[in-house]
Amino acid sequence: MLELWTADWVHLGDGPRRQAGLVTDGRTVLAVGETDELARRYPSAWRVRKGRYLGLPLVNAHTHLDLGLAPTFSGPFPDFVRYVIGRAERRGRAEAVRAIRHAPQRILGDIAAREEVVDWWLAEGPASGVVYWEVLGLVPPQREAAILKATRERLERWKRHERPGGPRVGLSPHAPYSLTPGLMRGVVALARELEVPLQIHAAESPGERDYFLRREGELAAFFRAQGWPLDLHPTGLSPIAYLAELGALDARPTLVHGVQVDAADVRLLAGYEAVVVSCPRSNVGLKVGLAPYDLYAHAGVSLALGTDSRASAPSLDVRDELDFLAARGLDYPRLLDWAIRSGRRALGLAPARIETGSKVEQVEFW
Repeated sequence: MLELWTADWVHLGDGPRRQAGLVTDGRTVLAVGETDELARRYPSAWRVRKGRYLGLPLVNAHTHLDLGLAPTFSGPFPDFVRYVIGRAERRGRAEAVRAIRHAPQRILGDIAAREEVVDWWLAEGPASGVVYWEVLGLVPPQREAAILKATRERLERWKRHERPGGPRVGLSPHAPYSLTPGLMRGVVALARELEVPLQIHAAESPGERDYFLRREGELAAFFRAQGWPLDLHPTGLSPIAYLAELGALDARPTLVHGVQVDAADVRLLAGYEAVVVSCPRSNVGLKVGLAPYDLYAHAGVSLALGTDSRASAPSLDVRDELDFLAARGLDYPRLLDWAIRSGRRALGLAPARIETGSKVEQVEFW
């Protein structure tokens, strides 16, 4: 029996549409197009409304599954950093496995800080996308080489275990402030050499910007409280300008958050054709603000969406990010495109389409 599937919004790969759908025999997509035209071509097809959305799978371009299903933190960003550090010893593979069951998206960009989590992803993780190995290090220069050597060995081993349909392995030098300049350069160079995707947290909080520009603010105070030196990074540059000066943006990393930016930063990102992954519920919960979406759009910077972790957002469902921003007046079709085409671009995935001959398993609806 033939069915004509429709929904409020349809995204088959060429952008969101209202009056569109597909015809299927339950196994294969037989035709796609405008609803009325499909009805004329297949008059016997039973019309089935699939709900609010029909089309390509949404992409959750940034999350941290190995933080598990911890109670969601809400409060200032430096306090969140302390909260995450306090949980670091208690998280592991079991938490990631539990968390993935709460992540409806089939395509993810996941940051992993434990080797067993990457091992699990490559052996049995049920989603595709990228699992990024996270690297941090405010270390003396003589220790940088050892960290890079260990990172190379892990990446080379993991790349041999990538499987069809599973995730690729990537690298995530955590943030501009959490690696020395030498280590950041080294990780970026390693990613380019091994041809793995990069994802970097950047320009998330006002304190991060204040630290780089003036050695002031909450992040500088946090560094002092930890006894860490404040002369590891150059001053007078924004976090985005610092990454550009290091050469990190030459590697075309995906940047996560991008909240605390100005017009000069956005022009830089546009020049490097960067993709920025926004995690709006996390950003609001941690009181760092929302990204300047109109500024990015005017400059032509691609935006994708992520949930961040359950430690900073109440769910791992990127649909909740869509609803959160739509409630604040952003255009829903544009948000869908961020979560589909830009999400794939953020993870280095090829563009996709649902077309005649596609398997019905490729179609998502809700």
